[in-house]
Amino acid sequence: MDSWLLDVTRIASRLGRGALTGIDRVELAYLRYFLHPHFRISGLLRTPAGIMLLDRRGLADLNRWAAGDPLPQGRDLLARMTRRKSPALGAVEAHLRRGAVARAPMLLSHRLLATRLPAGTCYLNTGHANLSGRMLAALKSLPGMKIGVLVHDTIPLDHPVLVRADGIGPFRQRLQAVADQADLVIHAAKATRAQTEAQLHRLGRVPPGVVAPLGIDQTAPDRAALPRGLDLTGPYFIALGTIEPRKNHGLLLDVWDRLAATGGPLPKLLILGNRGWADADTLARLDRGQPGVQVLSGLSDGAVAALMQDARALLFPTLAEGYGLPALEAAALGLPVIATDLPVFREMLTDYPVYLASRDIYSWQETVMAFTQGSGFGRKNRRTVPTWPDHFGIVLQALR
Repeated sequence: MDSWLLDVTRIASRLGRGALTGIDRVELAYLRYFLHPHFRISGLLRTPAGIMLLDRRGLADLNRWAAGDPLPQGRDLLARMTRRKSPALGAVEAHLRRGAVARAPMLLSHRLLATRLPAGTCYLNTGHANLSGRMLAALKSLPGMKIGVLVHDTIPLDHPVLVRADGIGPFRQRLQAVADQADLVIHAAKATRAQTEAQLHRLGRVPPGVVAPLGIDQTAPDRAALPRGLDLTGPYFIALGTIEPRKNHGLLLDVWDRLAATGGPLPKLLILGNRGWADADTLARLDRGQPGVQVLSGLSDGAVAALMQDARALLFPTLAEGYGLPALEAAALGLPVIATDLPVFREMLTDYPVYLASRDIYSWQETVMAFTQGSGFGRKNRRTVPTWPDHFGIVLQALR
């Protein structure tokens, strides 16, 4: 492919909203990779006012802001009209609008793209945003256009009780657009591919696919970035991920309830993550406070790496995963992992974790106590994990 079009709709919308999620990290990895000078790259950004086509300079701005540089200030009239409740995003869009190569209302997107993109361009969407049937159809009508989509998982359709009810229908529509228009679907693991292709089959078409495990970023520990006054004396465990029903934080709270009731030494549980959509009971328990449990939100990657250095283990009782970045990140550091027995973990980590049933409170309690007392604790040999160069090598070969 001589020309690449990277959809940056989601990553732009995430700026200024705290620590990056797993999908955000994947999008940022794609952005940084394609900013290399030997790629001819453009960016596609969809806003309430239509679409923008960004050049390398606009994409470099997005990269800087995602890395922590201060966001631009000031909204233009259009941003004030369309982003009243999101001033930070309005300022980002206003800044990008001033330097955009071209922009147009959604109804005229085909004309804009046809006049600005060379034949044979490849469109890449890695964030599940802007996957509308109209958008993909407009792209697919261009001469030689190829469409590659990274589908992280199909959890909203596989496990609808674990997600917001109002997100299931829109997700199905996005996946229908992928089924209808994609030339290649990128999967993070074989287990995820099987689940995704089962859903695509139900929607009428299974596009060609490729399994390309996501790269694992290894960040240097930064103790100076830890919250001031954080007490790390004594054994502690970490749970890393957005607080939502799928991550099963309620089980960990039940475990710590039982540990506190024994009257013995109580290890700490550090929950590292922002609040997402969570059940009222779990949020209420966290708000009331629980002995030994502390929530830390908005930590930098360096701070998380510092906490991983001395933790007894990563606790990962998740009910469903498309990949499980935290578990792979822990394995790369030699941090023990106690996790739910999911096919994707068996595939990617084999026998590295201690596997437990997702609802077996007793087994989780006993395993935590074993690690606390030292009988189950010990740093492990670092696991070799997938790299981004390997991922992109697979993806580019498949697309070419």
